[in-house]
Amino acid sequence: MELSELSIRKFENRTPAIAECFLEAARVCLDRNHEPPQTFLLKNKKSENKVLVEWEPPDKRCMQAWGNKDDATRDGAYACALAATEISFGLFAIRRAETLTGADYYIAPIGRDTDDLEYCRRLEVSGTNSDKYEVNRRLKAKVKQAREGKSNLPAIAVVVGFKVKLISMQAVEESL
Repeated sequence: MELSELSIRKFENRTPAIAECFLEAARVCLDRNHEPPQTFLLKNKKSENKVLVEWEPPDKRCMQAWGNKDDATRDGAYACALAATEISFGLFAIRRAETLTGADYYIAPIGRDTDDLEYCRRLEVSGTNSDKYEVNRRLKAKVKQAREGKSNLPAIAVVVGFKVKLISMQAVEESL
């Protein structure tokens, strides 16, 4: 997965500035513990796939701009989770979700009307620089959050473990 290409394509209904912002954050998070390229495990209840993640290492200026580790991890996780959702399900970000929906984004197959949420799913995302235990703990918490959100749309929760090279996904209405 060429992170820059996928994460930018994914935001075709968003602005290029947001896509670039999330991409920068992902590059910073990936660079904390790794040199490119790296193989990540893309995991859900039904399958495990290895994906090659490639990125351009950030320069000093970029690292300093993303000096807030929490913000970088959150925004970097958006880029990686959206890329993983595209790879796994062919679903793309079509717009940001409203507060209290239990999700960060609405995702749908390419070409769907951004005003019609009928064919959409909600996407709830988290990122961490911790271990596999924390990835699993957060996935359970994100599934719960999506389940309790004020929306009747199905949802997918995704947690990106930058340090452990793991992207774990689960459908909220069923086990993937």
